[in-house]
This record gives sequence, structure tokens and C-alpha cells, in this order.
Amino acid sequence: MENWLPLVLGYLFIFTARVVDMSLDVIRILMLTRDRRLMAAVIGFVEVTVFILALSQVLSGGLTDPLKIVAYAGGFATGNYVGSLIDSKLALGFLSLQIFPKADKVREITERLRSEGFGVTSLQGQGRDGERVILFVNLKRKDLDRALDLLECIQPGTFYHISDTRGIRGGVFPGKKKCK
Repeated sequence: MENWLPLVLGYLFIFTARVVDMSLDVIRILMLTRDRRLMAAVIGFVEVTVFILALSQVLSGGLTDPLKIVAYAGGFATGNYVGSLIDSKLALGFLSLQIFPKADKVREITERLRSEGFGVTSLQGQGRDGERVILFVNLKRKDLDRALDLLECIQPGTFYHISDTRGIRGGVFPGKKKCK
């Protein structure tokens, strides 16, 4: 009966190591896309070390134990999920939010976003249904939910587009300290 404990601990090690490895993989890729190369390199070093340890446990004794493969695959899937949760909590970097409001809501949306500290640039655009105003807002990822909540309060169902922004210089952001 005592022989099952090392097996269970081995499966848990494989699973946990893969969760850590894949979570680090997600964060490393995000660091690369945000131009944080040194941080990505350090994370990559730890990531590949954990990966090799997990893989060596799976391969030890051959591939005759299907539960090792299940633990490995389960850790991989769970690690992707956990990595995305960590990313959403860190909320590093910037986003570009393009808003396509109805004509009668442009002023209200613009004024409300600006009163909350967001920088808003408006441009005239031509769409399928004619001319319209497009609002551009560059913001910190951590402020996205607040901006979208404001938008939803003013004009529910507003069409908008969000894209990652690699870098920003200058601009107006909520809570930004002013020079003295």
C-alpha cells in the first residue's frame, strides 16, 4: 500500500511543474511583446529549467505510465489558464481603444472620459452608413474596465475596438502626476 504515495507525488510534481512552466511561458511572451527583453530572458531561464525537470519525470521509466502523460497534459492546459489569469491581474502595458459612438452621444462620451482623466482624440471617419466621429483613447491596461464601464453607462452596446499598444510617449492618462 505504501507504493502509491511516491506515484501520486510524482504525478503532482509533473502537473505542478507544467502549470508553473506554462504560466511562465505566457508571462514571458507578454514581456517580449511589451519590449521587456531582459525580464523575458530571466523568466525563460526559469521556465526551461522547470520544463526539463517535468519532462524528465515523464520520460523516466519510459512512456508506459499513461497517468504521467495525463498529468503533463493537464498541467500544460492549466498553466495556460493560470498564466492568462496572472496576466489579467498584472495588467501591464497599454491599449488603444477606438470608439464608434452614435452621433448624439459623442460629446457626452468625450466629456465623461476626459473628466475621468482619459485623453480622447476625435476624428471624422467615413463608414458604410455615412460620416461618423471616431474616438481614440490610449490607456493603461489596468484602466480598461473603468473606461468600458463608463462607455456602457452612457451608450450601452457601443461598437468599439481594442488593440495592444507596444509603446507610448506622452499623452493624458488618469492619475498621471504633473511636473512641478
